[in-house]
Amino acid sequence: MADPKKEFDWFDKPSSRKLLWWILWITCGLTVVAELFIHRHPHFGIDGFFSFYSVMGFVGCAAMILAAKGLGVFLKRNEDYYGDLEEETPPDDIDGNAS
Repeated sequence: MADPKKEFDWFDKPSSRKLLWWILWITCGLTVVAELFIHRHPHFGIDGFFSFYSVMGFVGCAAMILAAKGLGVFLKRNEDYYGDLEEETPPDDIDGNAS
């Protein structure tokens, strides 16, 4: 049987991480440069500005992260929410097949 960790080893290498960051930055730069050559048809006044969609995407992503952090305050539970581990440990022969 193959090692399950083996398939994710490429992402763990620092050189691969650096390559992915470079690809991300180059892609972001190309989209900003491409916006110089694309003729937009704005429906509202604000969406006609240069790099509006990239700024809107960043602000939207940041808002989702902040909303998730805010929800985490209300939704998180204590470590002992389900009770103490020592008290409620099932017996070794839980299925009734004692060896």
